[in-house]
Amino acid sequence: MKSDKSTLAAWLHRLNAEGLEKVLAARPDAVSPPEPRSVSELAERLQRPGSVALALPRLSLPALQTAEALAALSAPASRDVLADLLDAAEDEAARGLTAALQTLSTHALVWPDSEGSLRMAAPLRQAWDTPLGLDQPLATLLKDTASEELRRMLTALGVRPPGTKPQRLATLVEHHSDPARVAAVVAQAPADARKLLDRRADPAYRPQTFVLIGGQSAPEPGARWALERGLLVQGRHGYGPVRMPAEVALALRGPGWHAPFDPAPPVTPLVPVTPAEVDSEASAAATAFAAHAVSVLSVCATTPPARLKSGGIGTRELARVGRAARCEETVVRLTLETAYKAGLMARDGDRVATTDAYGPWAESEPAERLPVLLHAWWALGLTASQARDDDNKALPALAGTPSCTGCLQARQGLLAAASRLPAGQGAKNSAELGPLTHWSRPLAEVLPQDATPFATVIREAELLGVLARGVLSPIGAALLADSTEGLAAACHRLLPAATTTVRFGSDLTAVVTGTPATRLVTLLDSVADRETSGTASVWRFSPASVRRALDTGRSPDSIEADLAAVATNPLPQPLSYLITDTARGHGRIRIASAACVIHSEEPALLTEIAAHRKLSKLGLRHLAPTVLVSRTPLEKALAALRTEGYAPVAETADGTVRVERPRRHRAPAPVPPPRSAVRSSTPSRTTTTPKQAELTTLAARLAGAPLAHPAPDPYNGVPFATDTEEIIAGHAIQIPHADVRQLAHAVDSGTAVTIEYVATTGSRTIRTISGLDLDPPHLYAWCQLRDAERVFTLSRIHGVMPPA
Repeated sequence: MKSDKSTLAAWLHRLNAEGLEKVLAARPDAVSPPEPRSVSELAERLQRPGSVALALPRLSLPALQTAEALAALSAPASRDVLADLLDAAEDEAARGLTAALQTLSTHALVWPDSEGSLRMAAPLRQAWDTPLGLDQPLATLLKDTASEELRRMLTALGVRPPGTKPQRLATLVEHHSDPARVAAVVAQAPADARKLLDRRADPAYRPQTFVLIGGQSAPEPGARWALERGLLVQGRHGYGPVRMPAEVALALRGPGWHAPFDPAPPVTPLVPVTPAEVDSEASAAATAFAAHAVSVLSVCATTPPARLKSGGIGTRELARVGRAARCEETVVRLTLETAYKAGLMARDGDRVATTDAYGPWAESEPAERLPVLLHAWWALGLTASQARDDDNKALPALAGTPSCTGCLQARQGLLAAASRLPAGQGAKNSAELGPLTHWSRPLAEVLPQDATPFATVIREAELLGVLARGVLSPIGAALLADSTEGLAAACHRLLPAATTTVRFGSDLTAVVTGTPATRLVTLLDSVADRETSGTASVWRFSPASVRRALDTGRSPDSIEADLAAVATNPLPQPLSYLITDTARGHGRIRIASAACVIHSEEPALLTEIAAHRKLSKLGLRHLAPTVLVSRTPLEKALAALRTEGYAPVAETADGTVRVERPRRHRAPAPVPPPRSAVRSSTPSRTTTTPKQAELTTLAARLAGAPLAHPAPDPYNGVPFATDTEEIIAGHAIQIPHADVRQLAHAVDSGTAVTIEYVATTGSRTIRTISGLDLDPPHLYAWCQLRDAERVFTLSRIHGVMPPA
C-alpha cells in the first residue's frame, strides 16, 4: 500500500499552479526558508506533526467533524461511505460536505488518491484517540492473535475457518463488517452479553477497568461470550483492556446512527445597521482607545511599572497606572500587552520601560498610532485583558509566557464569524457572535471566566473599534484581510487628527476634545492633574500641580506663556492668580544636599580650607562661619584633609569623636572564571507570512518542477547544496533531507528553528533554539525553553520545523 506521503506528493503534482498557490497560502509554515524545491519536499513538510497541529485550529466545525469521521473509517474511504456516515448524501448536508472536503484539501489534510479514495495526513488521524468513540478496526486489534484463536472465533460464529492465519483474519473481518451478520449474532447472545455490547457501542461510553491482584482485568458479565466470537478483543492470555472493534460498534449502533455533522452555521439574531452607524461607533471606540493608550504609556514613560519576580506586572502596579491614566484595568492590560508586543515597551531590569520606539510613536497622529497596537493585538498569543500567570497576578506576555494558538484563533474566528453576516445586518447583541465564532473555530480557546463564549475577545474587539454595532468595522475588515494599507486607510478615515488646543475654565480646569497631541499632554501633565480621559480629557490645576511645574525650574511667566500658546480662549483670571500665588511662596525654604559636614570653632581655619586649591575637588561651601558642607563622602574628605597636613577627626551620628581601630587585612575572595558569552534569549522569528506575489511565483515553479528533487549523493555526482547540509546529514540520521535543509539554513542564516529532541533519558521535548553554532556531532544554541545555552546531539534530533 502506498504511504500517505507518496499519495500526497502525487496529488500535489497533479494540481495546477492555482491549486498549489491555495495550498501554500493555507499552510504558510511549509514554505518558510529555504523554500521547498519539489512537491515531494513540500509533502514532507506538510506531513510534519507540528505543521498539522498549526493547521488544525484554523478549521471550522464541519471540517473538523468530517476529518474525525474519516479518521474513524481508518482505511482510505470513498466519499459515498463518508457521506453515509455523516448523513450528508443530499441537499444542504451534501453541499456542506463538499465545502468541508474542499477546506481540508486546501489545507492538504485530506486529498483524493489516484483511485478516488480519500486519504488523510497521518498526524491528523492521530489527533483523536477514539474518533467518534470508535476503537481501532478489527484487523488492527487482531494482528498479533494466534491462528488457533482465530479458528476458535470463527467456529463459535458458525463459520468454517480457512487454513491460514491471514485467510482466517480476512474471513473474520469480512463477517464483522456486515452489520446484518453482527446483529444476528448479538440477537442470540445471553442477556448479560447483549447489555454489555450495547453499552460498549454507545458513543458516550467511557471504559471502567477493574484490576485483580495478578494484574489482569476482571471480566465484566457477558464479556467471555463476546470475546469468544471476536465482538470484543483483549490482549493475549487475558491481559490488557477489553476493546470493541470499530466495525462491531458501528454495526451495533444501527443504520439510523450517524456521526455529528453541522454544515450550517448557527442562526444569529440580526438587526438592520447602516455603514454610517458602524463608522460612527467604530470611530468613537477607536478614538477613545487611542487616547487611553497614550495616557497609559505616558504614565509608564514617566514612572516605569515594576516587575514581579515572575516577570510580569502585578495588580497593584496595574491599579496605579490605571489611576494615573484615568482608565479601567481592562484598557491598561490591553494597552500594555499590545505595546510590549509592538516593541514600544521592554523589560529593563526590575521594571518595564518604554523603548526608543515610543518617542516617534507618541509624536505621531492617532491614525498612525492605532495600527501599531492593532497589528500587535491581532498577533498576540493571549487574551490580553484577562490574561494571568500561574499566581493570577502578572501579565503573562511581559513574564515571557509562551503564546497560545487557541487565543490567536479566537480573534481570527470572531472576525471570520462577523464577516459571514449579511450586508446591512448586525448581530442584535454582540454576545450572539460567540456561537458563530465557535462554529468558525471550534478549537479556539474559551476563557473559563466568560459568561458567554468568547465574551472577553468580543469586548476587546469593541474597545479597539474592530467590532461596532455587532458587525465588522472597516478596521476589522482590514485586519481580517491582513491588509496593512487597508488598515491605515480605515484608521485615517475614522480617527480625527490630534487636538493641539485646550479650553481653560474659570473653575481651574482644562478640557481637550478628541485625542490630545503628545506635546499638549506633556504640557498639561506637567502643570495639572488629569481627571478624565477618552473622547474628552479634563485636567485640573491646583497649588500642588503648579508647584510641581515650578520644581522643574520653570518660571511663572513661562508657564503662563506656554498655556496661553495652546489656549483657545484667554487664560482665566483665577488660573493666573493661582500660578502667581504659588510662585510667590515657592523656594522660601531651601534644602541643601551634603555628603558630609565640616565644622570648627575657628572660622579662619575653615576659610583657609575652603580656599585651598588642592581641596577644591571636595566641593566645599560655607553655610555659616563655622560650618562647611562637602559633596564628598566623609571617608574621602577625611583622607584628603590629612593628606594636606590637617588633622581632622571624624564624628559619630551622636556627635562624639569616632575612635579608629586598625582593620585586619584579608585576602579577597577568588575571582570566579569568566562565563562564556551568553547568546540573545529572544530568538529571531522566521515564520513571517509570505506575500501573495511570492506564493504565486513559488507555486508556478513547483508546478513545473519534477515530482521529487534528486537526493544528495556526492558519490553519484549529486552534491549537497552547502557544506553545512552535508555535515548535518552525516550526523542527524533521524530526520529526512527536508529537515536537514531547514536546520542547515538556520545554522547558516542565524535564524531560529524548532526541533523535536529526544534526551538520553528518552524524554521527548520540543525546543525553539537560536544562535546555532555547529560543532559536529553537537549543536550549541540558545534554548528558549530553558532560557540558557544548551548543547544538542545531532543524532538525537528527530524533527525540524520553523518556530511557531
